[in-house]
Amino acid sequence: MNLINAEEGKEYTILRLETEDEEMDDFLFSLGCYGGEPITVISRIKGGLIVSLKDSRYTIDNQLAEAIFIKE
Repeated sequence: MNLINAEEGKEYTILRLETEDEEMDDFLFSLGCYGGEPITVISRIKGGLIVSLKDSRYTIDNQLAEAIFIKE
């Protein structure tokens, strides 16, 4: 399942990133977003999500959220 379908407030583990854009991969990696890391959706906003990752909060758009695959 990808992050766009995650429940708010529940912690998930990132399985993999599926993008066709190396720049997007580099951006996500710079945030600490890679396989094995925990991620939590804090809330949903118009056009995206606020997530907690590596003790920080980030706003990501739906395109990025669809590229992040997670497991419970």
